[in-house]
Amino acid sequence: MSGTRTPNRRRIWIVAVVGVAAVGLVLGLVLFKPWLLFVDVKVDGQLPIVASGPAQAQPATPAPFAPTLTPIPVPAGPVQLAVGTLISHEHATTGTVRIVRQPDGARLLSLENLATSNGPDVHVWLSAAHVVEGTAGWFTAGSADYNDLGLIKGNLGNQIYQIPADVDLSKYRSVDLWCAQFSVSFGAAELAP
Repeated sequence: MSGTRTPNRRRIWIVAVVGVAAVGLVLGLVLFKPWLLFVDVKVDGQLPIVASGPAQAQPATPAPFAPTLTPIPVPAGPVQLAVGTLISHEHATTGTVRIVRQPDGARLLSLENLATSNGPDVHVWLSAAHVVEGTAGWFTAGSADYNDLGLIKGNLGNQIYQIPADVDLSKYRSVDLWCAQFSVSFGAAELAP
């Protein structure tokens, strides 16, 4: 018999299993970022104050023998184009969604009094999908046309997103808080005029 000892197979298996488990844990932490579920990011953006209606044009006093022109009323401030209430999907989500046109024609999407979970890679989408309640609605936005307005700025509070001028709002009937990493909706709102 030789004087060298062969390593114990059981010890090798234990070391291998512990090593694989450690690598799996590190990868899981990097990919899933579970600590985000316990960290809130509050945003308090300046929400547009929506005008109750278009400004009334003042009647002009016509000059003798001059044609009377009726001025076109211009909104005194931002005008609401659509509104919706967020419902929960994968995560408990509440708040109001509003699309507003500014007097200069720019369009904004506001998330008002938003409350949802924080998560990795959550985007604000204008979606062509109808909002479906319950677990059946968790994935509907992922199979429809959408316009990505960017990463969510925070999981609590008020926030504003610019809607590009070339976006045809008639194509989008809802707003979705979409987690791109896991292809699931955190919450969504059906838009109504």
